[in-house]
Amino acid sequence: MNVLRRRAATEPAPVAGESALLCRYVTGGRPEEAPKGASVADGLRFAEAAPERMAMFLYPAPSAAAITELADAWKLHPLLAEDLLHAHQRPKLDRYGDVLFLVVRSARYIDESEEVDFAEFHMLVKPGAVAVLCQDKRWIDGTDGTTFDENEITNSNRPERTLLSDEHLLKLGPEAVVYRLLDAIVDGYAPVIHGLAIDREQIERQVFSGDAAAAERIYRLSQEVIDMQHATAPLAEVLHALIVGFGKYDIPDELQAYLRDVSDHLTRINSRVAEYRDALSQILQVNSTLVAQRQNEDMKKISGWAAILFAPTLIAAIYGMNFDTMPELHWAFGYPMAIALMVGFAALLFWIFKRSKWM
Repeated sequence: MNVLRRRAATEPAPVAGESALLCRYVTGGRPEEAPKGASVADGLRFAEAAPERMAMFLYPAPSAAAITELADAWKLHPLLAEDLLHAHQRPKLDRYGDVLFLVVRSARYIDESEEVDFAEFHMLVKPGAVAVLCQDKRWIDGTDGTTFDENEITNSNRPERTLLSDEHLLKLGPEAVVYRLLDAIVDGYAPVIHGLAIDREQIERQVFSGDAAAAERIYRLSQEVIDMQHATAPLAEVLHALIVGFGKYDIPDELQAYLRDVSDHLTRINSRVAEYRDALSQILQVNSTLVAQRQNEDMKKISGWAAILFAPTLIAAIYGMNFDTMPELHWAFGYPMAIALMVGFAALLFWIFKRSKWM
């Protein structure tokens, strides 16, 4: 797949409303809609007013102006603000003072084109606040971020509700939102693995059926698997760092247990991805061997027919010479004898090659 298709290119400033901020205030685990016109700074002040409060900021389609406002309100490090503006980061975890920065990538299998579509998400976490930026302007399920409707966000079927649907979990703090997003992303890897498994089985049948198009399909699927590995393998390191950090920063044991469960699921995903990559490498070798074997069989046939045609050509060449003195040159039966020798010699070679399974 073309890498440019996977990664959104730098775009001009979006039109008004394109990057609408969805802000939620959470008190004691109960989310509520932020007052109309509330800014990022207002949300932070709300969260800082009481320990049981939290503010969540969701950017379905972040613009440069929205990111700049977020960076100013959160007093983000310039390097962190630059990462948010330019995106295109590999999965990673960094800490800038009291701000935790995470980059993760979701995956979605597209059956029609047999491709895996990736979306990049940035998460910022600080005491009492969490921000989620959909850098590719798509949600985990592929929903277009520009179509998020402020009037429909109370609908439980809206994608952003998955982050705030568990009141008990939200009481554990902003890290609970991080867990819910990571859990949703890792769960989304399972259908991708299933789609890749089906493609692999189809390719195996293709290879052994002698389909010439199998090689190209193997290369394309291998690229998808490699890209999938680039998304999942670094995420395992991110989860490990989170677990270690949660212990250091006194995160509740319950939330740590949830995160370990996500890590276990991701470990299984990584194992499957590694297996598929090795399997495709082996399938490619088998396909190359079968192609070489078929080519060898073809060369045997070509060589056999070349030898058969050489016999009459040799006789015709000799008796085609323009010499006056040659044996049987003026013999009445010379022509039939030459034809008989040609046919007999060719038939003998054909029998020999057929017996040797060259023909």
